[in-house]
Amino acid sequence: MEFRPDDRACKPERPPGPRINLLLAIIAQMLPRIFPFDPLVFGLNVARQFGDIAHYHVGPLHVYQLNHPDFARQILVEQPEKFHKPRLLKRAFRPFAGEGLLTSDGVLWKQQRKLMQPAFHHTQLATYGTVMVGYALHMIDSFENEKVLEINAEMAKLTLGVVVKSLFGADVTREAEEVGRRMIAVLDAANQRLNSILRIPSWVPTSRNLREKRALARLDGMLHTLIATRRASRENLDDLLSVLLTATDEESGAQMSDRQLRDEMMTLFLAGHETTATALTWTWYLLSQHPEIEERLLGELHQVLRGRTPTAADLTNLPYTEMVVREAMRLYPPAPGLAREPIEDVKIGGYNVPKGSLVTINTYALQRDPRFFDEPERFNPERFAGGWEERIPRYAYLPFGGGPRVCIGNGFAMMEARLILATVAQRCQLSLEPGQEVLPIQLVTLRPRNGVRMKLKVREHAIS
Repeated sequence: MEFRPDDRACKPERPPGPRINLLLAIIAQMLPRIFPFDPLVFGLNVARQFGDIAHYHVGPLHVYQLNHPDFARQILVEQPEKFHKPRLLKRAFRPFAGEGLLTSDGVLWKQQRKLMQPAFHHTQLATYGTVMVGYALHMIDSFENEKVLEINAEMAKLTLGVVVKSLFGADVTREAEEVGRRMIAVLDAANQRLNSILRIPSWVPTSRNLREKRALARLDGMLHTLIATRRASRENLDDLLSVLLTATDEESGAQMSDRQLRDEMMTLFLAGHETTATALTWTWYLLSQHPEIEERLLGELHQVLRGRTPTAADLTNLPYTEMVVREAMRLYPPAPGLAREPIEDVKIGGYNVPKGSLVTINTYALQRDPRFFDEPERFNPERFAGGWEERIPRYAYLPFGGGPRVCIGNGFAMMEARLILATVAQRCQLSLEPGQEVLPIQLVTLRPRNGVRMKLKVREHAIS
């Protein structure tokens, strides 16, 4: 896609950027086959053509796209108090996540983050390792040898089971498909709200809106029932809900209300399986295209595990497994961008950025920038060998964000991805089915546009 630089002669205070026409964007949304508009490609091209900071309009909205780690540091670490989550994101997610960590700001966000932090301490996370491995083994046992799978759907089912068990102590194997369908409806609604320029109001009884409300009502009802039952029984099931029910602010003695618990559990429910499922999908795809890297991964699993299933305690001895996951998330970050809205006028890169603008950190472009990554399009786990934090600029790699609002579940997600990768790779080989073009699409997460069909071959013996 080619851009014409916007004419800034009369407004030199703004960064360079493409001309974008709201009418064309609307046509692109309405007639994608006639006039396709790919926001992922658009953002990458903006970064490559206009440099570290670019400006464009989407209708009346001023958008500032940041493509340098120094600007990411400013927004996320140095001046986080000057930036809130955008109203655009809040409108999309508040019907589902309420005032959870994803959508809240200020005092409420600080209070909730403080109450939730102990639930994600590394000692607490270690208790979920057996859940992750157990669900992976159950999935493998359900597969037929030589079966062709849509691997993104399978990873979503797997991580759904893991997150529900870890959050609520509830085994949803029998209900996984039903819950999964409603989750997909909820996430699709969020995707539509976030990405559509023309939105039909939620009160209009369209089939999509009605489907969204039914899915949300089912999930909402499940959460309220779980919270009420657990409060009444005071039973500790060693899950995240048990930890959050007893979480107490040391200074005020305050605990979460039922509504706060509902919002945070919904947030974790929505975010806790889609991102990891997507990361694993891209990992399997990349491994299928690089057999030499898969062989090295299998060699590490053989050397360390000798055929037994992995545990959380093994992860420190599986550095290459971690390198593979980190490199897959570099090429295909689960969240391809981070968005903020300045609550006052600020300066970024010497430019005035007005209050109420949309400021985006394009992680997809940043993590493919040759200034920060040698051969950036190449799948090379070695770039994350020991000491990588010193070699790669800190805010050039942001799969979980950064600063005070870094993803609270990043430790959970990394542990889950590594344990599932190790468990499945020991027992199965996944090869890409021929005749398909695998391309990413930017939604809430960076999903494969048409899924990824892979043939599963069960290894005769676990790698030992």
